[in-house]
Amino acid sequence: MTKPNTDAREVKLFLERGIANFYPSDTAVEKALRSGKRLKIYSGIDPTGPTLHLGHAIVFRKLAELQRLGHEVIMLIGDFTAMIGDPTDKAATRKKLTRKEVLANCKNYKKQASKFLSFSGANAAKLVFNSTWLGKMSFGDVVELTAHFTVQQMAERDMFEKRMKDGKPVYIHEFLYPLMQGYDSVAMDIDMEIGGNDQTFNMLAGRTLLKEMKGKEKFVVTTVLLEDSSGKKMGKTEGNMITLEDGPEEMYGKVMSWTDGMIIPGFRLCTDVSESEIDRIEDLIKKGGNPVAYKHQLAKEVVTLFHSPKAAQAAADHFLKVHKSHEAPEDMPAITVKKGMTLVEALVASNLVSSKTDARRQIEQGGVKADGKVVKDVDAMAKKGSIIQKGKRHFVKLA
Repeated sequence: MTKPNTDAREVKLFLERGIANFYPSDTAVEKALRSGKRLKIYSGIDPTGPTLHLGHAIVFRKLAELQRLGHEVIMLIGDFTAMIGDPTDKAATRKKLTRKEVLANCKNYKKQASKFLSFSGANAAKLVFNSTWLGKMSFGDVVELTAHFTVQQMAERDMFEKRMKDGKPVYIHEFLYPLMQGYDSVAMDIDMEIGGNDQTFNMLAGRTLLKEMKGKEKFVVTTVLLEDSSGKKMGKTEGNMITLEDGPEEMYGKVMSWTDGMIIPGFRLCTDVSESEIDRIEDLIKKGGNPVAYKHQLAKEVVTLFHSPKAAQAAADHFLKVHKSHEAPEDMPAITVKKGMTLVEALVASNLVSSKTDARRQIEQGGVKADGKVVKDVDAMAKKGSIIQKGKRHFVKLA
């Protein structure tokens, strides 16, 4: 069994960077990490999509620090809870997923998480699925769990309050979600859970259950979310959500599309750049330094972390060529233009858009160019030899 590293400096590094809150307190967590006891620590993921993203990576980077300190770390796949649907931060009820969809989504999670966690060696991380215990619970077991919480506690959640105020439905199964996630801690007899700050309610539910059902303390550590000073964060709707399957060029371009306010948080949460260097960059920006230059530095650091220094440099060169010189990349996909094909149909065939409706919307908003000129006609025809551009980073040649 690995003996934990209790070095004050190493523990301090974990405690001070990228952490939002500690429960019950930072001193209690520090004391536990320096006690010499090997803690069982986990982070859970509901497989609602086929790839992990940068938000997961931020948590896994912190979990990896704890693994290097010698603690037992667990990556929990919420294959059961994903079928319920986490209501966190949702203005409407999540679409329920089938078992088949859930298993397909998490097929590559272990490989993606391996960028940070080691699943082999003397202190290998464990991969577990919460259907192992949640799938075996009887209705009586679930009723027993509900006795540890009140309706008032659940109704106080921000998203539930807002939905009820707006006259939108809140379903009973959504109340049950935090209980199910909370029971994960009981089933695994956890010492600590780490997750994004938006998961605080769910993680504290586990702390309550562990304390009431086993008389055991559970430490909860929440990580800072990557967002700017206005609360704006990367996301699917903004088109700048970095997934762990993104290639170097895609990843670089997405970082460059982040708001300037995300530069410093990005350095702190997504890179190994020293605090003193980050403070220096922050000071230079405040004094009028060009944020774009530091965003390029951040983009290279992020791509290096997920790929390699060579890939990061190539991605930087590609970005500058396409965006500074307004040149199309040398290597771009091509599609064959059929007789009578419209530009809308070509956009769909090239996978630059999700549907004809999306294509028309992109054209109407000025987001599509043909040979460098903005297309304004949604009925325009596709022309052989043209280079079509959607947004800033996506090109296709019509052959």
